[in-house]
Amino acid sequence: MTRLSIGVIGAGRVGSVLAAKFRAVGHPIVGVSGRSPASQLRIQTLLPPIDGHSVEVLAPAEVAARGDVLLLAVPDDALIRVAEELASVVRPRQVVLHTSGRHGTDALAALARAGARTIAFHPAMTFTGTDVDLDRTCVFGLTAATAERALAEELVADLGGTPMWVDEADRTLYHSALAHGANHLVTLVAQSMDLLRQAGSTDPAAVLRPLLGAALDNVLDFGDAALTGPVVRGDVTTIRAHADALAADSDISDTYLALARATTRRAELDGRLSPQSARDIRQVLTEAEWDALAESAVGVS
Repeated sequence: MTRLSIGVIGAGRVGSVLAAKFRAVGHPIVGVSGRSPASQLRIQTLLPPIDGHSVEVLAPAEVAARGDVLLLAVPDDALIRVAEELASVVRPRQVVLHTSGRHGTDALAALARAGARTIAFHPAMTFTGTDVDLDRTCVFGLTAATAERALAEELVADLGGTPMWVDEADRTLYHSALAHGANHLVTLVAQSMDLLRQAGSTDPAAVLRPLLGAALDNVLDFGDAALTGPVVRGDVTTIRAHADALAADSDISDTYLALARATTRRAELDGRLSPQSARDIRQVLTEAEWDALAESAVGVS
């Protein structure tokens, strides 16, 4: 491992954890920026003093002027602006990483023009910003010029991760896949927990944990073949009953109907649902959608 000094701009959930992980494997952290109370708490908790020496909390430009590597862990929509603001500070051959999933290296074009070596360095992981994250490993979605690939992979290896190379043109597709799978999963599971509470469960997590754990393992191992439930069985009356039961909550109803329709398409394409059964299910879903619109119109009037 090559020992590199690292400065971190953005002590959010991702930046603070990556800084702690880099420091734990021997890369000194020469400065961190983070102004909010939450960022300050993460710095204190995840980057405590070592041998009486604290990690300095500095302005972004001061952080950028230090270190061999500059890690930009800022929101997607702020990345290009931050890169442009720091273009006059970075040094030729300084390595600049960013943790955005959506962006490749084009977002760091201003820094590249200043001579920096740029790498898109996105951890495909959800972060809490606490020490819970420190032992988690993940894939990193990387984009970089050929000359920077070896360094990018070395840094991923230092963190115990696995590299996945993503073309610049595919960054948004890559990121949308992760957001759709992980972020929307949170919404889906939270809605299911709400429904279980309404049905009388005092511990909906305990009800769902074994079911969802098995479902997740099965789909990751077997894809569409893991699908079970009323759609793949063609149980039209059950689907209609579900739609009726959920009609009182428009947000959950909309989610259920949209996902049931998508599930129907996948089950039909997979050959596990006959074309006639698929048509029957779509008819039920359409009727439920029209009923919801009619009920909404009555409420408005």
